[in-house]
Parts: sequence; C-alpha cells; structure tokens
Amino acid sequence: MAEKLLEVKNLKSVYKTRFNEKITAVDDVSFDLEDGKCLGIAGESGCGKSTLAMSVMGYYYPPLFYESGIVNISGIDITKISYNQLRKEILGKEIAYIPQAAMNALNPTQRIINLIEDVMKEHVSGITKNEIKKIAEERFETLNLPKDVLQKYPIELSGGMKQRTVIAISTILNPKILIADEPTSALDVTSQKIVIKLLKDLIKRGFIKAMVFITHELPLLYNIADDIMVMYAGEIVESGEAEEVIFDPIHPYSNGLMNSIIVPEKGIKGKKLTVIPGAPPNLKYKLDGCRFFDRCLFAKDECKISEINMKYVNNRSYRCVLQVDELKEMYEDGKKRATT
Repeated sequence: MAEKLLEVKNLKSVYKTRFNEKITAVDDVSFDLEDGKCLGIAGESGCGKSTLAMSVMGYYYPPLFYESGIVNISGIDITKISYNQLRKEILGKEIAYIPQAAMNALNPTQRIINLIEDVMKEHVSGITKNEIKKIAEERFETLNLPKDVLQKYPIELSGGMKQRTVIAISTILNPKILIADEPTSALDVTSQKIVIKLLKDLIKRGFIKAMVFITHELPLLYNIADDIMVMYAGEIVESGEAEEVIFDPIHPYSNGLMNSIIVPEKGIKGKKLTVIPGAPPNLKYKLDGCRFFDRCLFAKDECKISEINMKYVNNRSYRCVLQVDELKEMYEDGKKRATT
C-alpha cells in the first residue's frame, strides 16, 4: 500500500470581513494524497481551489483564518505547530507551492541564481554559493532548462521560461509534495505541454513524490492527474479516478463543466457546447441544501431542504440527492433533446 504523504480531514477555512462576517471558502473538505500520485482539483473561479491550497500550506494570513480540521503532512498536523516550525521544517522541504500568477512571483531586481541562494540558505545551514550554483546547474540541466538562465533577470525570460524557472526554484529542495495552482492558465498551448511534461518529469525523476494540480479546465487534468476532485462553493461535489470523472461525470456541476468546454480529446470532440446558467452562491450567507440548486437543470424541491451528503459508488463519490442511474438517464435525455 502506498504511503500517505498528505491527509486532510474536515478542513474549514474562512475569510473575515471588516464587519466580522465569516465567508466559508473551504467547507469540511477531506482527501488523501499518496506517494507517486497526482491529484487534480477542478472548478470555476471562486469555488475555493486556491484557498484550499493556501490552507493546506498553512498560509493563514488575514483575512484568511483557520476554523477547524486536520492537515497532516508526513505525519505532522501543521494546524498544531508554530509558524516558525512550519517555515523551518515543513515549507520547501516537505511541501512546496507554485502560486497563481507565478510568472510575477520572481523579484525583478534579482538574478535567478540569487533567488535560489535565498531559498537554499534559509533551509540548508552552512551551504556555500559554489555548492548552490552546482546544485542549481545540475537541476536546470536535468530539467532541460538552459544553465545560462541562472545568470539572467526575470525580465529577460519569456512567460513559459519564467513559469518553468519558478517550478525549478520551488522544487530545488526536493519537497515530497508540490501544489501547483493553475500553472498553465496564462500560457499558450505549446508552453502548457512543456510545463505539464516538466511536472511529470519531477515525479518520474524522484524530485517530488506527489502533486496537487489545480485548474479550472477539467479536461486538462486528463493529461496529468490520477484522481480528480471537483469543487463548488467551497465543497467537494465529486471525486474519483481522472478518466471516469472526465468522460463519465456524475454530479450535474461536473457534467456542466465538461459540456461547456471544447477540447480535442476522446469522447469530447464534436460535443455541442452548453452553458451553466446563473452564478455561484454568496458564501457570506447560510446555505441550506444543495449549493448548486439554483443553477442545476435537474433540481428537485428536496434538494433545497435536505442535507446533501456524499454518496459512494464504486470508488467514486458525489454530493447529490439523486442516484447515479437517475442522473445518467437525465443526461441522455438532455443529449437527445439537444440533437433534435
């Protein structure tokens, strides 16, 4: 059985407004990440993906606050340790983070090698500049990045090269877990493929052991993820193996995401596009029943008043009052109506 590197149990994170209102952006989320696996997290903007990533890293800076739950990284619950211990012993070594807009994360006044020196001196006591340069050159060469990039300023690099450089810097200490928050969203298709290949190589070569890949493009995860979680309004609404979630989604939201995107993948090309109506709910208010109720084409009265728990079917889970057979029958009827 593979080692569990990350265990998240009933995690809840909130944003507090200046009026002391609570906005629950991550609500009772649980998942595991095993050695050698890539977990994909998908959902539209504002569903809580990035907040979940920051919470798992322990990046609780106002107005974001920890509310409850457990985050075990290599057996250590980071919600129970000090920030100094988190920074010294966990961040960079056990887990690393590639933020959104990572291409803007590089200090424009520093050469790339200087940025790497800052990271390594913070975590490796007594290391010299020559040792750091040798490690950096070997890592860049292994990842097919030109060594001369180390002596350049960020402004001298293209968008794709900046992104690959950020990935190399983030993983220079060989963290067990890498969280990549929409690392391909600002790139063209060719650069996206290069970045995805680079991330796969990091696991293949053993520089990292497992990865969480966050995106709003659900089909993109087919090329990299082993398993997928779909988020909506702070909750997980579906999870399972990547191919099943992409090509045979159960939850109406997952189904809507897949049918609203055109990609040249098996079973998807040629589909008629549909639109998910409406907008996500305001998380400032208490939400009863299904959070997708107002946008769901198959909603029933009971969806609004019932407590919606996860259902488990053949190693998959989804949050809906309807049974799998009912949902699939509705999807088939929808397809027939769309073609007539």
